Amino acid sequence: MMGSNHVIGKHSVLTKERIRKSIGIAMVTAFTFAALISSPTSAQSASTNVIKASPVRTDIEIAPGTSKSVDITVSNLTSSPITVSPVENDFISAGEDGTPALILDANTYAPTHSLKRFLTKLPNTTIPANKAVTIKVVITVPAGTQAGGYFGAIRFAPVTPADGGQVNLSPSVASLILLTVPGPTTEKLDLTNFDIQQKNHTGTTFQNPNDLSVLVRFENKGNIQEGPFGKISVKNGKKVVYETDFNVETPRDQILPDSARRWDVPLKNVGNFGYYTVTGTLTYGQANTTIEISKSFWVIPQSYIIGAIIALALLIGLIIFAIFFIRSRIRRRLRNKVHGNSRYRR
Repeated sequence: MMGSNHVIGKHSVLTKERIRKSIGIAMVTAFTFAALISSPTSAQSASTNVIKASPVRTDIEIAPGTSKSVDITVSNLTSSPITVSPVENDFISAGEDGTPALILDANTYAPTHSLKRFLTKLPNTTIPANKAVTIKVVITVPAGTQAGGYFGAIRFAPVTPADGGQVNLSPSVASLILLTVPGPTTEKLDLTNFDIQQKNHTGTTFQNPNDLSVLVRFENKGNIQEGPFGKISVKNGKKVVYETDFNVETPRDQILPDSARRWDVPLKNVGNFGYYTVTGTLTYGQANTTIEISKSFWVIPQSYIIGAIIALALLIGLIIFAIFFIRSRIRRRLRNKVHGNSRYRR
């Protein structure tokens, strides 16, 4: 992220309208990139098996005033040579599922967290048929750059040399780069949701254990990307019936600054009836800040609910009957007592 006090040239600042236009283009034309981030395997298939790029994501740390390079391998999956044009793009979070929105305008930058400013322009590269070429991406972080997170992507688009090097209609693929500039940073994640759900409906009582999950949602209020991780467990009384790791894969899913991200974690081994407690122990940041939270819920089948209603109705009926019976006995005794006193006076 470029710090909030960082001076940005007046021609490079994104207006709200320009951001909307840039993101709109990104959401339409960068579908392969979006798929690549959320599912690398499907993304490579979505590119019609023309080219693929690896690694999908690179996490790198570079100190201010120094440079490093990232190696990206671009493979030609066709039987003919392909010329690709490397394109540097900033991105922002497009939603809460981790899908980024590329800013495709060549003359614009992300207002904060811009990696594109640090990237060296790359020339077109020709890849032989069924071969791969490794391309070095040089990242130079100027002295005095504020510590924090900076994000961008190198997108590779096939070009047609015969048409003057114009990008053709084949989908592009991309490699994501998440840069950390070391130094004093603000690390702050807010856990805004830890909700028990069934088919996207939040509740505390469910009629069956099918499709139960816990919604975990974080907001990143800091200035560096965060990858929270931990464990989620389900207890029935004191017995642990299910336990699963949360976001421990390599690389971990990240939450960008000034954005939110959500996960739906399936809950398993929940019985057809009972009272359960879901506990999350979640950690983030260099200081290993830990958040602990619990939510409880009931699983009560519909037949149990109907039976309970019938039993309650019967109980209420018995109570009403008992009240009327007792009142009737009392009235009868009073009448008998009055009649007895009348006979005695005669």
